[in-house]
Amino acid sequence: MRAARAPWPRARALAMSTSQSGLPYAPAAKAAFVRGMFAQIVPRYDLVNRLMTMGLDRRWRRETVGLAAPRGALALDIATGTGDLALELIRQGARRVVGADFCFDMLRAAIPKADSRASDHGGPISFAAADAARLPFPEGTFDCVVNGFMLRNVTDLPAVFRELYRVLRPGGRLACLDLTPPRGPMRAMLNLYTNRMVPLLGGAVSGHLYAYRYLAESVGRHPEAERMAAIMREAGFADAGFRRIGFGTVAIHFGTRPG
Repeated sequence: MRAARAPWPRARALAMSTSQSGLPYAPAAKAAFVRGMFAQIVPRYDLVNRLMTMGLDRRWRRETVGLAAPRGALALDIATGTGDLALELIRQGARRVVGADFCFDMLRAAIPKADSRASDHGGPISFAAADAARLPFPEGTFDCVVNGFMLRNVTDLPAVFRELYRVLRPGGRLACLDLTPPRGPMRAMLNLYTNRMVPLLGGAVSGHLYAYRYLAESVGRHPEAERMAAIMREAGFADAGFRRIGFGTVAIHFGTRPG
């Protein structure tokens, strides 16, 4: 399976023509930019995550999956990346997991990782190429849906939440892990870390500074956690809420499809 790389230079050029920073926020460019960007950083993706979060991302993933209540469930991990959340779903008792992503290079990294580790915990994991805004699954397929660090990268949040709602069965739970604009007295220090230190660290380790500049800027343009909960409610989710973690820089957003 090979990623289609041809659109990447064109998308990047379009992005640079529409953003003073050179980073893509025009919908026509953003999806291709994000796909190409993640394809570039696959080799060091897991390592940079551990370093940036000082290893806390593992705990955040456990908490996210716990809120999805996956025991005995058919679960979807959308934007699975290298498969960490998919593996955590299996660890917490999901009977079967589908890991989906629109970046083929990420899926190529996730498949052998899952093959080597899932057997330790039981339960099958399968992978699919899929876009969060147009999922190739019938309505009500999954008992729970999770995603990690996906929301900032989509071009239409309301449409994505409506699609995640559609593929959940009535009573099914959604849990989304992502960065969020920090608040409170530590806001200035946390913004300094995100905007200055993260790009330097990520760029040095991955060799792709622009990817981690994009990460920092995407947080600044991301809706506040309260607004995200409102978007989820507008998409139909009941009990929509969030839990701030990581000194307020990360949020787990959760909700239930009424049943």
